[in-house]
Amino acid sequence: MSYIKLKSLLVMKNNIKVERAIHNLTQAKLAEMIGVSRQTVNAMELNKYVPSTVLALKISRIFNKNVNEIFFLDKKD
Repeated sequence: MSYIKLKSLLVMKNNIKVERAIHNLTQAKLAEMIGVSRQTVNAMELNKYVPSTVLALKISRIFNKNVNEIFFLDKKD
């Protein structure tokens, strides 16, 4: 399968909202911890914003998980 075809079939998703609930964090608190706005956290949770590698690593460190346990590729809806 070509890269272009694969790219059109997949989208990055995440389970930040679930992890926040497990760790009892609000969007605002998580945003403060990783140095972004609450709106950025909201956009990530809605899969409207793909974080940088550094931001993804910060999030994974807070949740004590590997990046690929939080962020994953999924088929487009």
